[in-house]
This record gives sequence, C-alpha cells and structure tokens, in this order.
Amino acid sequence: MIKKLLLAACFVLLPVVLLPGAVSAHQVNLTNARISIQGDEVAVTVGIKGSDIDRAVGTAIYDPASGTVDGGALHDAAAAILDYFTRNVSVGGAGGAACRLASARTSPDRDGVAVTLEWDCAGIAGERVYRSTVLTDIEPAARQIVLIDNGRGSGEAAQVLLNAEQPEVALSDKAPELGDTVLRYVEAGIEHIFLGYDHVAFLLAILLWARRVMPVVKIVTAFTAAHSITLSLAASGVAALSPALVEPAIAASIVYVAAENFISRNVDQRWRDTFVLGLIHGFGFAGALQAFGLPRGAIVPALASFNIGVEIGQLAIVCVAMPALLLLDRATTPPGGIGMRRPRVVYAVSTAIMSLGLYWLAERTLFIS
Repeated sequence: MIKKLLLAACFVLLPVVLLPGAVSAHQVNLTNARISIQGDEVAVTVGIKGSDIDRAVGTAIYDPASGTVDGGALHDAAAAILDYFTRNVSVGGAGGAACRLASARTSPDRDGVAVTLEWDCAGIAGERVYRSTVLTDIEPAARQIVLIDNGRGSGEAAQVLLNAEQPEVALSDKAPELGDTVLRYVEAGIEHIFLGYDHVAFLLAILLWARRVMPVVKIVTAFTAAHSITLSLAASGVAALSPALVEPAIAASIVYVAAENFISRNVDQRWRDTFVLGLIHGFGFAGALQAFGLPRGAIVPALASFNIGVEIGQLAIVCVAMPALLLLDRATTPPGGIGMRRPRVVYAVSTAIMSLGLYWLAERTLFIS
C-alpha cells in the first residue's frame, strides 16, 4: 500500500509539465543539417536551438520563460546570425574552390532557428564538400547530424555526424555502408547511456539492495525488455509521448525507486517496478535516437544497433556498480563478521539519488530553459 501511494505521489506532479514552453525541439550543442542536392544547386537547412544562437552570435532571441524564439528579435538579429553561418558553413570543391552563395534566410522553429543557405556550384568540378564549424568554434563538444539527400528519389539518404575533429563531409551519392551504420549507432547508444545521468541514477538506485546475481539478472532483463518495446514503438512512429511528459516522468521514476529503498529491501520483486518504469525510459531513449536521426534506408539496423549500444553501456554500469557494492560490504564488515549490506550506506546513496531526481523533476517542469 505504501509503495502504491509513493508511486502515485511521484507521478501526481506530472500535470505541471503542461506549462507553456515545456516542449523542446532542439538539444543544446546539437545541430541538424539537411542537405538537398539538385544538379549544381546545393541547399542546406540547419536547425539550431535558440539559446545556442545567442551564445554563438551574442544575440538575445531565445525567451527562457516561454522556451521559444522571439520572432521579432530574430528578425532584428537576422543579419548577424546569417553572417555567423556564412562564416562557419560552406560548400565547395574538394580542391578548395568555393561554390557561390545564392541565398540565405532564417525562420523561427519553436525553441530554435532554421537557417537555410543555398549555393550554386556550377563550374566546380569533381567531388563537392560540405563543411561546418557551427558551435564547434565555441564548444568543442558540439556535434552536427547531417542528412544528405541526393534528390534522385531513391529513398536513400546518407547520414553522418560532424564534430570538431571531423568538420566536413563529401557530398557523394553513395549511401553509407551497413557496417558503418551499425558501428555509428552502437556508439551513439553507448554514449547516450553514459551521458544520460538520469538513466544511470535509476539503475544504481534499483540495484542498491542487491547482493545476489539472479535478482540483478531479473532487473536488467526487465529494464531491457521494457525500454526496447517503447524505444522500438516510438522510433518507428507507432507510438509517441511528448518530451514534456517523458522527461519529468523519468525524473519521477528516479525519486520513486530511491525512496523505495527506505521502505523495502525485497530486491527479488523489483523487476516488476523496473519493467513498468523501463517503459518510460524507453521513450526517453527514443527521443535521443530521434534527435540523432534514423537513416531512411536502414531504419531497422540503426534502431537495433542503437539498442545494442544502450545495453552495452547498461551492462558496463552494472558490472562496475555490483563489485563496488560488494567490496564496500566487505570493507564495512567488522573482522570475523558476516558480510552484509549496511543500511546506512543504502540510505545515504538513496538520499543523494533522490535529491538528484527531485532536482531534475523541478528543472524539467518549473525551470524550463
């Protein structure tokens, strides 16, 4: 009964996610570029978060209160924004010859800006190259997802990830090799689970009372099965939940599992909670995958590879956390005593994780930025 009330209390806070501006269309330090090639004409549309524009250009177009871009401010700052993009984005020949910039324009895109640049590459012989240092000029960790459509109606589109180390890509007609796609999405899945501190906190809180292998296997299997279901459904477009609901729900799930450690030590049955809450985390993984993008010609391999990457990262966390907990048990056991999990250790870590969960819950509802 107490567990049911606790779960209800965590999720009763979710209606506040309906506050204006709660939905975010762009991620900080991540831009998306769609390149369309029609003969000698190359058009590039870059999507970027408004707050990133303000950091890079020194403008004030993003309104934190509403979580959107102010259209009037964007109009006034358009010249400065386009100057920044024409200095940091280019299309030209592999030998260095530049294509002629034919037009450039901006438009608001919810919490971000869409910048469209069009080049005329007539007279540029050989392979053409797209280059972007947008955001990487001020933030080396920034990335850009590039989707290249050759305009031939094949349904295939090459997709690459640019960063500070790899700022350019050849605009060839070749679709990426399957092996490259698999490797790229496995890496993306591993990166997401390691940088998704909320998912890591959730797993750690679930495992704190575990001392035997079988409960851990059941917990990990339940979490994997659950988030694989919703990740697949959401990424394929069958089901969808707004990030305004998913992100606070993930934070609330962390609060719940951390608080549960104070009232129950029954690790054998926690796989049930893990499965239910794992369904929510799957929608979170799907949001990250959709932001990264899915290649139209290889959706299934990319989806499977991303999920495999998530599982590799998850298992790595478990393989580090469990031996660390068992070593801590041994270190806190008096000489000649029987090794056991010290409640004060679980309570201390659970308190820290619960505090993080409450912070994330508030950040994702009341303090939208």
